[in-house]
Amino acid sequence: MGRFNKDTAEPSSSLAETTSTSKTETVNGSHDFKITGYSLSKGIGVGKYIASDTFTVGGYSWAVYFYPDGKSPEDNATYVSLFIALASEGTDVRALFELTLLDQSGRERHKVHSHFGRALETGPYTLRYRGSMWGYKRFYKRTALEASDYLKNDCLHVHCCVGVVTSHTEGPKIYSIPVSPSNIGLHFGQLLESGKGTDVNFEVDGEAFSAHKVILAARSPVFRAQLYGPMKDQNTECIKIEDVEPPIFKALLHWMYWDALPDFEELTGLNSKGASTLMFQHMLAAADRYGLERLRLLCEANLCEDVAINTVATTLALAEQHHCFQLKSVCLKFVALPENLRAVIQTDGFDYLKESCPHVITELLEYVARINEHSIAVGRVGIEGILDGGDVNGRRVKQRM
Repeated sequence: MGRFNKDTAEPSSSLAETTSTSKTETVNGSHDFKITGYSLSKGIGVGKYIASDTFTVGGYSWAVYFYPDGKSPEDNATYVSLFIALASEGTDVRALFELTLLDQSGRERHKVHSHFGRALETGPYTLRYRGSMWGYKRFYKRTALEASDYLKNDCLHVHCCVGVVTSHTEGPKIYSIPVSPSNIGLHFGQLLESGKGTDVNFEVDGEAFSAHKVILAARSPVFRAQLYGPMKDQNTECIKIEDVEPPIFKALLHWMYWDALPDFEELTGLNSKGASTLMFQHMLAAADRYGLERLRLLCEANLCEDVAINTVATTLALAEQHHCFQLKSVCLKFVALPENLRAVIQTDGFDYLKESCPHVITELLEYVARINEHSIAVGRVGIEGILDGGDVNGRRVKQRM
């Protein structure tokens, strides 16, 4: 054995070298907050606020708080206060902020308080817990604000920016294996199309459909009870389906197997928006009947986006019958608009609404009253005359689509 000479020893040429990088950056987002009816908010009380809707930046919820009479008693309501608050759970959340009171004269002389341009030694601001705030108790003197171009038509416009500080360390990736997205829907869909292994049959208005009991039961609590419950149908060779049209039942099966909507144009041969709305209306009713909650919400969302004069009344009746409260609210607001009301009440769908859901007319009257209370004085008899299909003088108006 030879002796080891430390003076001549060299590091092995096979020594592995690795590197890593720590990245600290901000995830930025913004929110516009309009405060209307400013004069009515005065006198709310020192320390009491008007809050914006919450918005998400960097995985946390935030809100803008405006104090019309100031946040602190010592200011004696001389100033208005403006803050950004952490509105979700979080510990030691570090962030940068910017609050801008927008000049509404068009001269862009905005009042900006920014945290983004701070010197390096101060760093981001740390919010310790939910409800922690950053902002200004003396954001603006109230008398000066009310005489400025920041207040227009009794409205203030605040723009808020948040930059959440995040840190992560990146090292070398030894390998990466791509993983394809889930294709379980494709497999189930192909199983339905092949017809292999079907063990239950349905008759819908003379048309026959075959399916697999276990899949229907897994997707729908109604089918589960019908096929496997104590009161299950004994004859699964032919179960008759009432009150659902064949294209709708076919689309329903497609959803339960593929977990996706079918091509309505291919299914019906129609490509108009009205045909699509009609399909979503029928699909919503079927989804509610068979307990397919996600499909019901999807139909509700699509109907909200496609509210129109000639379909809104039937959609409103559908929303009432199937307890779709968000869709109902959208329809009521749409119908109550003065530019829409007269046209909607002349559709056949409105006659159906009055017959099937007469109590909804009362709610519609309330919406109409809210819209008109600050613009025109409409007597109750006048409104009811219009809703009965007449004009403002009580004359009957010819129905038109």
